Amino acid sequence: MSVSELLTQYGDKYLSALLMTWRLTFFAFVLAFAIGIVITVMRICPIKPLRLVGDFYVQVFRNIPGAALLILLVYAFPYIGFLWSYYTCVLIATSLIPSAFCSEYLMAGMNTIDIGQIEAARSLGMTFFQMVKNVILPQSLRSSVLQMTNLLVATMLTTSLAALVPLNPTDLTGIVSYINTRSVGGITAFVISAFFYCATAVVIGLVGNKIDQKVRIMR
Repeated sequence: MSVSELLTQYGDKYLSALLMTWRLTFFAFVLAFAIGIVITVMRICPIKPLRLVGDFYVQVFRNIPGAALLILLVYAFPYIGFLWSYYTCVLIATSLIPSAFCSEYLMAGMNTIDIGQIEAARSLGMTFFQMVKNVILPQSLRSSVLQMTNLLVATMLTTSLAALVPLNPTDLTGIVSYINTRSVGGITAFVISAFFYCATAVVIGLVGNKIDQKVRIMR
């Protein structure tokens, strides 16, 4: 089938799939970002057990394949009493893995902070959490905008895991299987989905670059 024929017959399905991909990307990134901040604070806190837990978390979810994690959530966890919807399982899988990389990017951003600022904060009597809130995290975030932009794109691509479970509506990867089980979409169906992925990634990249230019710390 040609592009025009596919869009004519399945245009509404592609739109639903695109919106589902955007929805999953948004919520997964927000969760990953929030978890990443918590894990990062644990990794730099003065309490050693929390540092060990934070480091362990990163090592686990930075190295586990997304498909393996999703299979565990969907098919293994119900046996131990955790039965979630397919959408929830996809959202968890696409949040936990990026959150580990988010923590790594934030840790890298912290390396750009001059040690004198930390010492100055301590001399002012700031507590650990006050230093994190007012000195460490703001500068770390400003130094890692481009990395977070890349993480957002990676999170969007990770949502293709949704094609492994029967979501309705499906995502941009799942729509290809949907089409090819009902008609002969062939490679063209993949090309249309790839175009939407690329277009979204380009927009994210452009916005990320603009934000980076405005908040970048010049040293």
